[in-house]
Amino acid sequence: MKKIEDIKRVERIPKSEMDEIISTENMNNSTGLEFYDLSHPWGLGQPCWPYFEDVKIERLHNHARSGVLTQRITTVMHSGTHIDAPNHVVEGTPFMDQMPLPRFFGKAVVVSIPKKKWEVITAEDLENATPSIEEGDIVLINTGWHHTYADSSEYYHYGPGLYQCAGEWLAAKKVKMVGIDVQALDHPLGTAIGPHGPGPLIPHLEEEYKEFSGGRSIKDDFPLWEPCHRALLSNGICGIENVGGELDKVTGKRCTIAAFPWRWVGGDGCIVRLVAILDPSGDYRIQQGSAKP
Repeated sequence: MKKIEDIKRVERIPKSEMDEIISTENMNNSTGLEFYDLSHPWGLGQPCWPYFEDVKIERLHNHARSGVLTQRITTVMHSGTHIDAPNHVVEGTPFMDQMPLPRFFGKAVVVSIPKKKWEVITAEDLENATPSIEEGDIVLINTGWHHTYADSSEYYHYGPGLYQCAGEWLAAKKVKMVGIDVQALDHPLGTAIGPHGPGPLIPHLEEEYKEFSGGRSIKDDFPLWEPCHRALLSNGICGIENVGGELDKVTGKRCTIAAFPWRWVGGDGCIVRLVAILDPSGDYRIQQGSAKP
């Protein structure tokens, strides 16, 4: 099996072989740790939330002309697998650069809460999740919806999600961070996709929901605009949206999570590489030492 340093012409290697090379080193490396990528691939054609513009990537220099590769990206940070900073939704709260680094690293639990079209994740679902959710955990929720991730109405309009009660339960539990494999922290009908904020972005969902619910309107069941966002972010609990990748491999496990954003001054969020880390032997230790004066 080739290693990364053996590759001279990566464009000639089939994607399946390249994926295997990466996966092999993620599982077998000098640290003895297993690394699982919980991010969706990101690039041109990236699925985007309904009121955002497409990601634009321009190649400013290429190897044939300039001898180097340089690219310019135009995007919002709420694209693909990303973190919401508190100030994204709650005015007067910290920006991305103002969040302490330990909030993005630490002990975590990955729970399976399967849900179907428009179903709501409840406080009871979280209370009964296994392994149990503990104070100080980074919590990742696998609804199964990441398998539908695409530029599609199925993923963005009809997914399940968290809402007020779940957000308040997680905040009261004093978790460190929350991630979920759907389009946003809140149920789609509790966002501008439904009749909230600058919405409804998708007006026909009102009639569809009445048929789905037996005559109830969206606002009958989802009266508030992004209450889960507000419950979490107002308590300094950042949220990760569009979790995916190898999520199924670590579901039902406790692990360590790393998800560091840019040090973006005034940032409202950040695209992130979300990584779960397992230590099969239990022998790994962070280098001993301190830089405290």
